[in-house]
This record gives sequence, structure tokens and C-alpha cells, in this order.
Amino acid sequence: MVSMKELAAACNVSIATVSKALNDQKDVSRKTKELVRSKAREMGYFPNSAAKALKTNRTYNIGVLFVDEAQSGLTHDFFSHVLDSFKKTIEHYDYDMTMVNCSKDHSRSMTYLERSRSRGFDGVVIACIDFKDPQVLELVESDIPVVTIDYIFNDRIAVMSDNVGGMKELLTYVYGKGHRKIAYIHGADSSVTQARLSSFYTTAAELGLKIPDTYLREGAYRSTADAYRITKELLALPDPPTCILYPDDFACFGGINAIRELDMKIPEDISIAGYDGIRIARHIEPKLTTIRQDTEKIGTMAAEQLISLIERPRATIIRPIVVEGTLYEGNTVRELPAHAQ
Repeated sequence: MVSMKELAAACNVSIATVSKALNDQKDVSRKTKELVRSKAREMGYFPNSAAKALKTNRTYNIGVLFVDEAQSGLTHDFFSHVLDSFKKTIEHYDYDMTMVNCSKDHSRSMTYLERSRSRGFDGVVIACIDFKDPQVLELVESDIPVVTIDYIFNDRIAVMSDNVGGMKELLTYVYGKGHRKIAYIHGADSSVTQARLSSFYTTAAELGLKIPDTYLREGAYRSTADAYRITKELLALPDPPTCILYPDDFACFGGINAIRELDMKIPEDISIAGYDGIRIARHIEPKLTTIRQDTEKIGTMAAEQLISLIERPRATIIRPIVVEGTLYEGNTVRELPAHAQ
């Protein structure tokens, strides 16, 4: 293995200059930086991460605490894109990412905090988990820098998708298409569900919509089986809805299957809309009307805020950060004539 001393000798500069050049310090010229980096690649020199950790008191390793109740793991359409953006951003700052082992049997494994300390994580990002789990609360209340996604804790940075604004925009759009009989299959209880459901009720009241209790149903996120079953139940009502909103785009596919089994057409016979804006929903026909969440920005903001907490804790403002989504109109919401409302 090539040492920094050998690299310095090959470049005819001091060891200190090599260190500064590799760390992009301002008091080294661009020409010298290019020389050192070029020679480092040529000689196969790589910085010693252990030595760097001792010098900076950091491991440059960030933990990711991610538990999906549906067991879809990193195939989860929304969070996989968020974490991909998160990973790209921290790598730009020379950090690595490690998944935290999330055993369901807490009695036989280290706690999240213990595991984070044993791995020496500089910080942890927490997403898609039971935020009321005592182990999660223990980690959040520790001195390890933490950023959460889509959940707010006091005195911690949270990066949130604008669930309130997104639902308001979606319901207002459907209303503007002439629909007055609008059903909503919402996800299981969570902070995201609470925000969207509250926004649904508030927006409906502002628009003068009366939503029967039979139009409001709960189905698990990403559950095509729940969406399939509930869609059939809604369409069997004596006064069925003209439009159904689903908890997410993936679950919506279950509703589409149910509608087709009933020999109905979208949007001619029934209108539908999803939420998330996953890529596959843009490749089906008709294209799904949905709210596209900005997964790239959410992941980037979470990474930048966590690195700021690690490197500049006193200068980092602790606050929730809300990232807006955008309405994708698609072709699954029909415009109703006035007599059909």
C-alpha cells in the first residue's frame, strides 16, 4: 500500500501539502491539487479511513434506520428513491451509508442506539418505521445527530413531503372536473395519513362537499388486496362514488384490477387517482392521475441537513422542512357534465 509520505515524495511536496490537496483546502493551488490527485490515482494511493477517523473524530459513516411494515424493503417505490437520492448526496461529501439491522426480536439484539454507537455512526437518518417504538425514541433522544423523514420530533430536523398541500391540490382538481361523489381509501394510521386525511376533510368543507362515511375507508399502504376489495365494496353501494382516491399509486393497481373485473372502464365509468407519482404509473394506460412527491429533493435535503448537523451542529437550524409535490393530471379523472354531478 502506498503511503502519504511516498506520495509526497513523488510529487516533490510536503506531507502537509498532500493532505491539504486531497482534502481540497483553499491554501493549496489548483495546479498542486491536480498534480497530487493525478499522482495518487497513478500510484494507487487511497486515504486511510481509520487514520482519518482518528484525526477528525468521525467515521464518515451514516446509519439508515428503515423498517417497512409491508416487508417491501428497498423495493418500496417512494422510499427507495428517497434513499437513492440520500446515498448519492452523502457520497458527494465522502460519507458512506450503512443500513441498521432492524431485528423484530428486540430482546435478542442490540437496541438501535447500541448498534449505532457500536458502528460509530456520525449520524442516522430514520424513515418508514414505527416512530413510537421505545428503541426509536431512545435513539432520537440520544446525542447522535438524527434527521427523520415524514415524521416530526421536537428538537430534531424532519424533512417532510407536503402531504397537506398535495391532498388539497388533488381533491380540488377532482372537484374542478365536476366530481361531487368522491371516495377516499386512506392508509393506516400514521403522521402521513393524519396529515392527508385532515387535509381531505378541510378541503372538502371549503369546497362545500359532503362526504358520506361510507366513502371513507381504510386500507394499508401498498396493499393491492385491500384496494381491490374496498373498490368492489364502494362500487356496490346504492349510490357509488364517481371518483376514488387511493392511498398510493401501487395500491391503486388493485383498484384498477377490481374495476376491470366489473367490466367498467377508466375514466368513462369510474375515475381514479393515486398518490406518490411512481414511475410505473406513468407507463400504464390510461396514465394515472396522481401527486408526484419530489423524492430526489427529499433525499437530498435529508442528507445535506444531517451532514450539516454532524459538521456544523451550532450553525444548523433545527426545524421541519416541507418539500412540495406536483399534480400530474394523467388521464384517469373524467370531466363530468353538469347533469351528472
